[in-house]
This record gives sequence, structure tokens and C-alpha cells, in this order.
Amino acid sequence: MKETDILIIGAGPVGLFTVFEAGLLGLNCVLVDNLDKPGGQCAELYPEKPIYDIPGVPYQTAQEHVDALLEQIKPFNYDLFLSQRIDSIEQENDFWIATTSENEVFKTKNIFIAAGAGSFEPRRPPNIDDPDKYLNSGVSYAVRNIDHYKDKTVFIFGGGDSALDWTVELSKVADHIHLVHRRDQFRGAYKTEQEMRELVSKGAVTLHTPYLINDIFGDNRVSGVSLKNFETLEIDTHDADELLFLFGLNKKLGPILNWNLDINNKKVSVNTATFETSSKGIFAVGDINDYPGKLNLILCGFHETTLAVQEAFKRCYPGERVPFGYTTSNKKLHEKLGVSKPK
Repeated sequence: MKETDILIIGAGPVGLFTVFEAGLLGLNCVLVDNLDKPGGQCAELYPEKPIYDIPGVPYQTAQEHVDALLEQIKPFNYDLFLSQRIDSIEQENDFWIATTSENEVFKTKNIFIAAGAGSFEPRRPPNIDDPDKYLNSGVSYAVRNIDHYKDKTVFIFGGGDSALDWTVELSKVADHIHLVHRRDQFRGAYKTEQEMRELVSKGAVTLHTPYLINDIFGDNRVSGVSLKNFETLEIDTHDADELLFLFGLNKKLGPILNWNLDINNKKVSVNTATFETSSKGIFAVGDINDYPGKLNLILCGFHETTLAVQEAFKRCYPGERVPFGYTTSNKKLHEKLGVSKPK
């Protein structure tokens, strides 16, 4: 069991900035995110999306914004647990005991829900009864390690950026790539689509349109797959080593619904003085929360978590004054930030 001052659910921009604000007050943090990298929606769904409303930053892509936040929190003490979610919480006196889907256990006085629109779960193929019985045995919903696909026959299902990107990238290591989509039109970047079609012309990739998956074969792991032509209903069978389903992500509140918090319109209600929820020690910041006048803007989430961290400090150190100083001139803060002198 790991103890931490603040357990942050969600490693998007607001979750990352929570680490910064907590670090200024000398609090340590643990970040847990269901995705396989930090950044939340910004990194997973629209890394190239332009952001124009961060104060003092006229323009950043979403990924550049995430990268800047990761750079900003480098001086501080935090741990990052990815590809897992908080499945359950239990109260133990003034503490919360939280357990993840990978059986990591944390003890904390403060839980910050910074989960954006909720946890992300990959969309499954709708016409396959139980594709997860082959999970990590030939069925995947994300690429964790490119080398895993080396010299293998890989079927990629999808028609967006992820499907096109990984078709191009995995073609460099796989024995052969099959890209399967229900129509010969794609929603990804034009440049990447052209790269994919060039690989098709060279024989490195086989494009199956208009097809969808019909069935998966194999005992303990995937050995083959059948595809159904969307128009003729003809069924083709192929040998396969790996199936990669890239149909996008569903957003769900998930286990948060079971934590006895006040929920309004699929968002968590908060007290705007501290951004604490209806349960002491559980805070909700960013797009996940709800209050009169709420705006789903990153900069609003930064304000919310700044105030919430003040209350979290009081829970960690009852009776102590919350330290305050300006980062421009406070020598102690300069030491924490690794700044020798103001720039």
C-alpha cells in the first residue's frame, strides 16, 4: 500500500497542474489514468488540435500543452500509474483507501477526481460476443509495444487516425498488415491515408473494404479471423496472429457512480469554495464537476484545482497555516522549482 497526500484520478491537463499546485505546498501526489500515456483527451483524441485560450500562450497544440505541463511538474514528487483506473474506494477514519484495476492500493486523505468527461474505454466490435476472451492473446485495443508485432500477420480494424497511423508504423515491423474498414473512405489525415495507399500498392498492406469482422478463431489465442463483405455478404477467412481494434473510445463515469457522490447530469456536484464533493476529502476539478455557471475550459480547471489544493493541505496538516508565496520572488519556491534566481 502506497501513502500519498493527494491521489489524482486523471492525468489530463487539470490533473497534471494539480501536481504543480500541490508541489508548491510541499504535498506529494499519485496520478492514475486509464489511458497508456499522460495528457487525457488532449493527448489521446486530438493532439494536433489548436488551443488559443491559455493565458499568456497565444497558440499551442494540445500535445504541446501537455508536454509543457509535464515539464512544469518535473521538480515535484509524484508517481504515475497508467493503463488502470480506480475501481473502488473505502473510508478508513480520515483516510481513503483506493484500489485500482491492477490491484495497486493507495492510502490518502485527499482524492482529486480530474477525469474530464470520465474514464475512457475502447469500443469493442459490436458483432463479436466476447472479444476480450482473447485480450492480450491476440486481441488489443491499443499498441503498447511496437516490437510485439514484429514478423506477425496483423489485422487492424478502423477508419480513423489511429488505424491509419498504426497501419503505416506497424508495416515497418510486421510480416504483413491487413487494414479492414466498412467503406473505402477514411476519417484520418490525408497525408497518412496516402502513405497507407502507397503501402497497399507496394504489397506491404492489404486493404479490405467494404468489410467488417465476422468471427475470431483460436483456442487459447487468436489463430484466424473471418471478414464479411458489407455489400455482398460474402465471408473470407484468413490466418491471423494479432487483431487490433481501433474504433475509438467511449467516455463513461465508470466506478465513480458507485462512490455515493452527488451526481448531476453525469457530472459531480461540488462546493465552489473548495471544490469538495458531498464526501469529505473527495474533490472534483475540471470538466468532471458541476456547479452554477460552470464552463468546460482548461483555464477554469486550473483555477478550481488551485483552490482545492489549499483545502487538501488543511486536511493533511490540520491547524497549520497554508503557506503562500509568489513564485516570482519566494526563495523557498525557487528552491522547489530548481530556479537559481528569477528570470
